[in-house]
Amino acid sequence: MQRLIIDIGNSLVKLAVYNNDQTIMTGEIREPDTGYIQKLIAYYPEIKSSILSAVKNYPIEIDKLLRGNFFHIRLDSQTPLPFTNQYTTPETLGKDRIAAAAAAVKLFPNKNVLVIDAGTSITYEMVTEKGVYLGGGISPGIQMRFKALNTFTGKLPLITTIDDAELIGDNTQNSIRSGVLNGVVAEVEGIISHYSKRFKDLRIIISGGDYNYFDKKLKNSIFATPNIVMQGLMEILKFNEDQ
Repeated sequence: MQRLIIDIGNSLVKLAVYNNDQTIMTGEIREPDTGYIQKLIAYYPEIKSSILSAVKNYPIEIDKLLRGNFFHIRLDSQTPLPFTNQYTTPETLGKDRIAAAAAAVKLFPNKNVLVIDAGTSITYEMVTEKGVYLGGGISPGIQMRFKALNTFTGKLPLITTIDDAELIGDNTQNSIRSGVLNGVVAEVEGIISHYSKRFKDLRIIISGGDYNYFDKKLKNSIFATPNIVMQGLMEILKFNEDQ
């Protein structure tokens, strides 16, 4: 069975077509485009369902198009989820965080799981072995930290490259790299350590745009996957197909 996944973010629209659990197409476009999606549907006529997640406004014609062709849901705070949500303000919970929790339940059923999504922000999502989402944390991502140092100081330069950093920076640029890159790894390792003390046999998932950097640096045993959000959205879609 083929499914269409659409994730409308602040800067990009990510799309994927799955055949059962296998990805057969992935793509990115700048803005939501009804015409592009219509062509995609025509190219994959075996699509039977779709899910759309959005963090900004988009043409309502897209939902009409999708509903007119197959079973379709738009992810919101009322969408049934494949886990128990104990977040006290579900209406404010980011859709990427919801999707990460759904993917965790699928990847490690009946296990305590911490998902770390390292992108613009670094988010931490905790799902218990009983399939209960507790919440987590949000902190600035690597590029956000670089930009903050440049924006809120008078003379510090903007660093954009994510590379290895010595502990002791021998010039200003290397000092920024040392502080940001070594600091963010120490943060993530410290957070993992705190969660591991509280939850037995904890599984760790790392994902997001900077997942490769952390995958190389973290000492803990982790499961790395490039896009936990798309995987989670598909699990939410499959769960709603069965309702």
